[in-house]
Amino acid sequence: MNFKNFNWLKKLGPGLLFAGAAIGVSHLVQSTRAGADFGFGLIWALILIHIIKYPFFQFGPRYSSATGESLLDGYKKLGKGVLIAYFVLNLATMFTIQAAVTIVTAGLAANLFGITTNPITWSIIITVICFILLLIGKYKLLDNLMKLIIVTLTVSTLVAVIIAYFNTSNTYSLTQVLPKGSVEVGFLIAFLGWMPAPLDISIWQSLWCIEKQKDKNIEFNTKQSIFDFNIGFAATLILGICFVSLGAIVMYNSGETFNTSAVQFTQQLIQLYTSSLGEEVYIFIAAAAFTTMFSTTITTLDASPRAMSKTFELLTNKSYKNTYWFWISFLALGTIAILLFFMSEMGVLIKIATILSFLTAPFFAIINFVLVSGKNMPKKWRPSLQMKIYSWLGILFLIGFSIWYLTSL
Repeated sequence: MNFKNFNWLKKLGPGLLFAGAAIGVSHLVQSTRAGADFGFGLIWALILIHIIKYPFFQFGPRYSSATGESLLDGYKKLGKGVLIAYFVLNLATMFTIQAAVTIVTAGLAANLFGITTNPITWSIIITVICFILLLIGKYKLLDNLMKLIIVTLTVSTLVAVIIAYFNTSNTYSLTQVLPKGSVEVGFLIAFLGWMPAPLDISIWQSLWCIEKQKDKNIEFNTKQSIFDFNIGFAATLILGICFVSLGAIVMYNSGETFNTSAVQFTQQLIQLYTSSLGEEVYIFIAAAAFTTMFSTTITTLDASPRAMSKTFELLTNKSYKNTYWFWISFLALGTIAILLFFMSEMGVLIKIATILSFLTAPFFAIINFVLVSGKNMPKKWRPSLQMKIYSWLGILFLIGFSIWYLTSL
């Protein structure tokens, strides 16, 4: 067998990190809730938001691999105000996002490992472990770890959906629904805001692309970076549909509702699998779910500090030796502080973060589009006319949907 045929696997990296960061709360929590509350009725929203956001996520690796610089470098060229706006927005949401993914991971850890059911204790343990792993392994650890995690998660989730489908005697309608009322519309906005991820994750991926290009043993050109991204993006869509399906098949019209406690909620979440696959596979399903959220926790703990460090250097026009470690320590401590002192407000904080993610989507969509269409971008890799039309339609949709939400409050 010629193992050189598998060299493309080594070239994968930032796209799978994108999937690792995206497939977390938006999938395990919100997609499952969408299925439980609306059946298959929000599949339209899931597919549509992937289609709408696709070009703006793809512009991240496209720009970085073609120019050799991150989106943040490009933002500075558009004006310092753009960079300041990103800095403020990220500072306002990164602690809440990190706390949200960490507490869900903690709930899964409590169900999987026992020891203690206190999610705060588990959150601190998980944050410390992630910090140490990043300190030791840095980007290369994330790159290698994510290949295994995404493959394992995809296979286990697809198997769970197939078995759940054949084991149920219920019939389901594929009729699509448009949520009504402030509560349902609020859920839809949160669902779309973090599905498959907030648009600013394109910045993270551009930074990961720069790190990937530092590996001189692997050629990571623009064509490869787009292929790599497409693999990760496809995984987020497929698994999103799978989690909606699990929620619809097991929970819809069952009379059950999800608990707001992290430990209780994750226990119910694992039951979605075990009720279909059998109690004997509980440990494997719990491990798969935990691995999913752990991957999100560690990728976000790496990405936000990486982005803030780069932004700070660009704003001050200085290069600092340890800014990444300052920001990662700041984020870790801030996350723990939120969980210790503001746990009762987590629901409100998460809602604010998800709504901000949605309302700021047009901002990131526009500036990403302007960058890849501008003079700094090599002509070969600028968007085609068809991609430009596609992008403008996406921008108009994001603006229109934001206006609809604000007028429906």
